Amino acid sequence: MKKAIFSVSKIVLALSSVLGMSQMAMANQGPSITDAVANGTVKINMRARYETVDEDNAKKDANAGTLRTRLTYKTADFKGFNVLAEVDNVTAIGQYNSTDNGNADYSVVADPEGTDVNQFALSYKNGGLKATAGRQRILHQGQRFVGGVAWRQNEQTYDGLRVEYALSSALNFDYAYIHNINKIFGNSDGKPDAHGAFQLANVNFKINKEHKVTGFVYDLDYDASADSSTQTLGFDYNGKFGPVNVHASYATQSDTADSTKDFSADYYAVDASIKVSSFKIKAGLEVLGSDNGVAFSTPLATLHKYQGFADKFLGTPATGIQDVFAGVATKIGPVAVSATYHDFTSDVDSIDYGSELDLTAKYKFNKKVTGLVKYADYSADEHSVDTSKLWVMVNVNF
Repeated sequence: MKKAIFSVSKIVLALSSVLGMSQMAMANQGPSITDAVANGTVKINMRARYETVDEDNAKKDANAGTLRTRLTYKTADFKGFNVLAEVDNVTAIGQYNSTDNGNADYSVVADPEGTDVNQFALSYKNGGLKATAGRQRILHQGQRFVGGVAWRQNEQTYDGLRVEYALSSALNFDYAYIHNINKIFGNSDGKPDAHGAFQLANVNFKINKEHKVTGFVYDLDYDASADSSTQTLGFDYNGKFGPVNVHASYATQSDTADSTKDFSADYYAVDASIKVSSFKIKAGLEVLGSDNGVAFSTPLATLHKYQGFADKFLGTPATGIQDVFAGVATKIGPVAVSATYHDFTSDVDSIDYGSELDLTAKYKFNKKVTGLVKYADYSADEHSVDTSKLWVMVNVNF
């Protein structure tokens, strides 16, 4: 962990020196850095979860009890600057394969134990400009292409420089240059971070109150796995037509940098939702295409949000995937509940992968404590094996 702290600290310390010089030059012109540190905020979050995995294979059933404790500190602003530091600790009991604990004969629950620096960044804000240097959280439109994988106990964060600029209330730009991606496996020796030159660019335009469009370019150039390098260009649209909310997205992806693969695959998605009485009904289609034996991939996404909670498609099959889904959400007394059904097929070769039913129930005990129960039941046809997963979770904020 010391090595990781040192790596991300170099940018932060360099910018901190500028902050220090600013303090000396303006020592008598307002609050000092000492005041900013003393007036900072401290937050503590504890998330306890019990997860079971039952797969129809030779693996033993996983039973994982994990506790993620997060300490977050943020200074008060000083001349537009602030520093954010966040540390996570994950402890566990039970029998499961964390990908790092040697229990390979059990099903996987990807929550290794350990302590990790989740965020450590220096930010500057002035008018419509915000710049952030260091280890940080980056979440882009629905997290389908860039996200934090926050469902897992150890979050995915990014080391680098991000610049956001609001040209107006309707138009803003977002560009990040990332040199290291801290994956969900923490300090695991067997699952190293991803190093390379990763460029993440968004242009967001709010057409009016009910319509918004985002254009994006993601250029991922990996050091150790050159064949994973891709360039993705696309757009994302969200709109409202009377009582109907509509979302549509399209992207094209191809090989780039030193990749030896030669492909050009498409992505498209469309879904709509409507509220009828106390029920919200949603249905849609999402397709990750395939070309020349290579499928469209979204390696930086919060994948648990898409294609079923059972996580059977964390890596897109070579023949691509089509996900037709429909769901309903409502409240039963104080409990928010939902049910979603997925039907999975390939994009080429007409393969029936399987289907899945996902259920959730969420209850808010008070402003600081929430509880969640989730269940996923995947029925395999020609992809993976029958799998059921159950989660019981309590989240507490201090």
